[in-house]
Amino acid sequence: MKLPRPLRTAVARALLATTALLALTACGTSGADNGSGGSGAGGTVDIRIPDPGNSGVLALGKKDGSLDKALAEVGARVRWTGSAGPFAPAAQAMNADQLDIATGSITSGITSLAQRPGFTFFTAVDPDAAGEGILVKNGSGIESVADLVGRKVAVNQGGTGEYLLLKALAEAGVPADKVERVYLRPDQTAAVFNAGKVDAWAVWATYAVAEIGTGKAHFVADGAAIGSDNYSLNAVRTGFAEQHPKVVRALYQYLHDASAKEKQDPAAYLNVFTDVGPTAVTGRAKQVQTDFTRKGGTVGPIGPEDIKRFEAVAAFYAEQKVTTTKVDIAAHLLDIEKLK
Repeated sequence: MKLPRPLRTAVARALLATTALLALTACGTSGADNGSGGSGAGGTVDIRIPDPGNSGVLALGKKDGSLDKALAEVGARVRWTGSAGPFAPAAQAMNADQLDIATGSITSGITSLAQRPGFTFFTAVDPDAAGEGILVKNGSGIESVADLVGRKVAVNQGGTGEYLLLKALAEAGVPADKVERVYLRPDQTAAVFNAGKVDAWAVWATYAVAEIGTGKAHFVADGAAIGSDNYSLNAVRTGFAEQHPKVVRALYQYLHDASAKEKQDPAAYLNVFTDVGPTAVTGRAKQVQTDFTRKGGTVGPIGPEDIKRFEAVAAFYAEQKVTTTKVDIAAHLLDIEKLK
């Protein structure tokens, strides 16, 4: 039986979330195996973090042992579990006590908080003014956000993509219903975009770099033009933070210091394990990524001004009917500077 499109989309999203959660669960250790983020062998605290892949602060920290060294000072060690990916399934894994740390955007965080969250956010990185935006093909005839009227734009539902599109349309005074949102998984969108089945892609650096690196696509509006408040955040399982505040504080300090180093020397944090294959950043894309990183922010504590901007995003999501009500962000934030 052929299901109506909205129902097919809902079923696909449910299967995706379930599959991702099962993958994280299967690859990780269970609460019974490691004390649910508690003590491992010799009383060492295990902290479960998604495998970082081939680039970034955590990837280099995994390779050179610097992360384990920093955590060892507070009696902890990393247990890499699953792989980094969308925040929604990672949030489910934290709620299910299968993961202790995850990274995501404030936008995907809000939609996850609208459920029954078992996590809190403890770091913030300023919105990526250069590395996120509305991506279009060169020669598409789309010269401004207003040109998206009547077009199809790929977005990830409830996350960064949908936020960027809705915010861009609002800034340009274009009614949201004048543009068709096509809900797709980010890791499946490139093929659809390049096949011309959508006219634009609301996307962030993780996926934009490769497309811009081909020299065949560009942002018609980047994060700065959109006025994006899309912070990147790190979340911690609430129970873990309550039981091991010193470990969370040590992880924060490591991320803070390492992200400052990455901003100064972005190339050192690319292709950490291999410079060939699908996970490698090569050619022009490598320069695009280093430029974005140099222009980006660093990991810091969540301050009062950040919270105001988080709340603005939550209000915007409620206004745009992405969430049914305004999500209370402040209730799920951790002041890292008060942890002892």
